[in-house]
Amino acid sequence: MHPARILPLLAATMLATPALGQDQSASFALGQIVVSAQPPKDLEITGERLSAKAIEAFGRITLDDAVALAPGVSAGNSGGTRNERLIFVRGFNRFQVPLSVDGIRVYLPADNRLDFGRFLTNDIAEVQIAKGYVSVLNGPDGMGGAINLVTAKPTRELEAKVGASLNLGRQGDYAGYSANALIGTRHDKWYAQVSFGRNYTDHWDLAGGYAGTVNQPAGRRNLSQSGDWRVHVKAGFTPNATDEYVIAYTRQEGQKLAPLHITDPVSSQRFWTWPAWNTESLYFLSNTALGEIGTLKTRLYRNNFYNMLRAWDNANENTQTLGRAFNSPYWDEALGGSGELTLRPSARERISIAFQMRSDRHREAQTSFPSGATEPVQTSLENTYSLALEHAYQLTPALSLTLGGGYDWRDLKRAEEYGAPLGTSGASVLYNYPMRNTSAWSGQGRLDWAVNADTRLHVSLSSRARFPTIFERFSQRFGTSIPNPGLKPERARQIEVGGSTRMGAVKLEAAAFHALLSNAIVSESVLGYACTASTTPGNCAQSVMTQSLNVARGKYYGVELSASAQVLPSLALGGNYTWVHRDLVDPGNAAFRPTDVPCHKAFVYADWTPISRFHLIPSADIASSRWTMTSAAPIRYYRTGAYVNAAIKAEVELRKGITIAASARNLFDANYQLVDGFPEAGRSYQLSLRASY
Repeated sequence: MHPARILPLLAATMLATPALGQDQSASFALGQIVVSAQPPKDLEITGERLSAKAIEAFGRITLDDAVALAPGVSAGNSGGTRNERLIFVRGFNRFQVPLSVDGIRVYLPADNRLDFGRFLTNDIAEVQIAKGYVSVLNGPDGMGGAINLVTAKPTRELEAKVGASLNLGRQGDYAGYSANALIGTRHDKWYAQVSFGRNYTDHWDLAGGYAGTVNQPAGRRNLSQSGDWRVHVKAGFTPNATDEYVIAYTRQEGQKLAPLHITDPVSSQRFWTWPAWNTESLYFLSNTALGEIGTLKTRLYRNNFYNMLRAWDNANENTQTLGRAFNSPYWDEALGGSGELTLRPSARERISIAFQMRSDRHREAQTSFPSGATEPVQTSLENTYSLALEHAYQLTPALSLTLGGGYDWRDLKRAEEYGAPLGTSGASVLYNYPMRNTSAWSGQGRLDWAVNADTRLHVSLSSRARFPTIFERFSQRFGTSIPNPGLKPERARQIEVGGSTRMGAVKLEAAAFHALLSNAIVSESVLGYACTASTTPGNCAQSVMTQSLNVARGKYYGVELSASAQVLPSLALGGNYTWVHRDLVDPGNAAFRPTDVPCHKAFVYADWTPISRFHLIPSADIASSRWTMTSAAPIRYYRTGAYVNAAIKAEVELRKGITIAASARNLFDANYQLVDGFPEAGRSYQLSLRASY
């Protein structure tokens, strides 16, 4: 969409600045990361924080859908056979923007291909979004930003919530459901809470404007079924006003199918399903005051991830008899901990020292067909360490300066593979890739100016890196890629200027940012040698293959604006707008374009209460076109279309604590896609009931 056409749609829009907000009530303070901004109220959405009330009001059940409400953040779709929902922060992807839950990193050591559609939001008190400036105290990989999910905690002696939604398709047919429940108790010295969430998609419908193809008829999207559930248990001990000790356990299980590309030949597509996408986490968090000038915060955790990928013969997904069929399980385990010591040598200073250690173990053992033979278990083991120092100083009552530096390093212990080593032929063996360790430094500074009680300004500088995954360093991509054990970390150097002000009932926020990328990792075409068991040793055929290399460079820059206003006692308006421009140069591919992120993106809403206890909430997600690329030859880049995805919700409070609602998403049934060959859902309806005590 041309800027001249999209800008009028954004007239009510303005957006938010970086820095993270804090809520001292229902938000789990120990699970928060470094914060510096005030929390939003009601449905107000800031650039650094998203409240549970906003997530609930707009019906955003999964994480990718929820964070797309915020300025600078866009959601996407991986397409292809992986069927993963993506998140981009100012153009940076899921590898460059770490995800944490209560400050505990969620990381998949093999490839870190997080599917954000698997993460439910039912017991999230707030989502913290750091952009550009990510405190070095948070640990490694904050190259482009960081997202932290802060779980809720009870605030009263008895607290209970329950909710359920029925999802309906374009014609009002059953499409799935979601349900959640929470019960908790809080006392002077302790608290406890249990929550449960479930989201099931039977199918979703394509828009009415979709005409259908041989691969995908109009109507129901084939292979769109998925299901997820999550349980979270938390118990805390609060012996006094300053100290807190918490143990928590989370179990999450998911399964999904993968829709096909609507136009690629079926013969060229792969038929993959995930019967298991399961995570589990047990963690201990503490905060202990050390007299008047010190605080010690600790985190200890054990995370497990089990993932089963099944590849089938055909689109019916009921036989595994061909050479392309396989079962590929992953067993991942992470053990880690951190300590953060904060000292206040004077009323004007804060000095924080943090150390983190994490040990990631990845195991896999593929079963191939038609033989049914299972490989020996291959193990990768890598330790990651981080040491950081941050010094905050109050220069004047209105000016504060924060400086930070960190050093992160990785120690690779094992990287096993099963097969004929690349460049050789003959029998498959279990062997180790060459061991290579790597390290990276981080540095940053931020100046904050409290102009007055209603206006704040800031400027920040940051240089952060991102370590490559095991997949990027060692995966042979089914024999088509050459490993690169010496792959270096990527780096982004960023500057940001922003601020916020409140003028009566109106709040305005803005930020301008610029990032320089170096050593960016891309997959390049190189000459290699393809060998099979039938190839004569020493006479492998030379062929064009790929390899991950640190050769790309570029810059991302843009502007975020947001506004919210209580224009009448019964009417609130709000919205945000993001402009992101990305230049990323791949020397080996002149046609290369950075994909998946729209140049213009906005969200606008209204909350109207014409009569007591009745809310009418219209909203719209608006985006310009984005680059994508074809998956079948000839490979070419092109732009998807712009879209306006409108929604409306009517909510009635029957009595205190009991609410019913009806809503519609993609109200005008827009037919659009985020990635080549994978159209998004058309119009859908939801009926919901919520009760709390």
